[in-house]
Amino acid sequence: MNAPYSRQEDKDISVEEKLRALHELQSVVSEVDKIKTLRGELPLEVQDLEDEIAGLKTRLINLDDEIKNLDTAINNKKIAIKDSQALIAKYTEQQNNVRNNREFDSLSKEIEFQNLEIELSEKRIKEFTAEMAQKKETISASKEQLSEREEDLDRKKNELSEITEETKIEEEKLKAKSEKIESFIESRLLAAFKRIRKNARNGLAVVTIQRDACGGCFNKIPPQRQLDIASRKKIIVCEYCGRILVDQNINVVEDIAE
Repeated sequence: MNAPYSRQEDKDISVEEKLRALHELQSVVSEVDKIKTLRGELPLEVQDLEDEIAGLKTRLINLDDEIKNLDTAINNKKIAIKDSQALIAKYTEQQNNVRNNREFDSLSKEIEFQNLEIELSEKRIKEFTAEMAQKKETISASKEQLSEREEDLDRKKNELSEITEETKIEEEKLKAKSEKIESFIESRLLAAFKRIRKNARNGLAVVTIQRDACGGCFNKIPPQRQLDIASRKKIIVCEYCGRILVDQNINVVEDIAE
């Protein structure tokens, strides 16, 4: 098509020219879709990594607090042991000055109780120490994981930045090209194209016949209908998916939006 694209609702444009314009528009917007898909996955990956890193940092803070609490608990138990030892020494000394067996037995029970307290404190110290060692191992593993994720994040951010920079110019060219083609297509037909494209899972509003089937939903198309499509005398949509059908031999309009 040698004439430049411009919106003229009443302009005498053949159906074949409309189909070629729609096919070319589909090719252009599909390229834009590819760029968006390529770039669109990376921001999600970056966001996931940022969330994971935030979670790891929170875990490290919590683990550090838990270790501090365990260390405090261990120190408290050590103090409790010293207090019990002091009481044992006190009660033992008092036993030397008792006046009867009842006082002696009472002090013996106190000494026995303090010895049990010491045993219990020592047991708790061992448990707290083991738990602390386990949490320190978890901290070490989490720090290593955090370092790896931060490296991944830096790499993904750089990759996203590069892709955005590399595709920005190409995307702008494609968008300008699509706008120029759109200006050639009548409003009602363009609106139908956009509506079909919006509802299509893969963004394809115009598809070719492939192996006697719709290139969008892959349902078989009767031979007579294929002949009608190939004649390019009217715009035909797939009765199954509603996409606009064109034959494989339709040529992209030369010099379109150049």
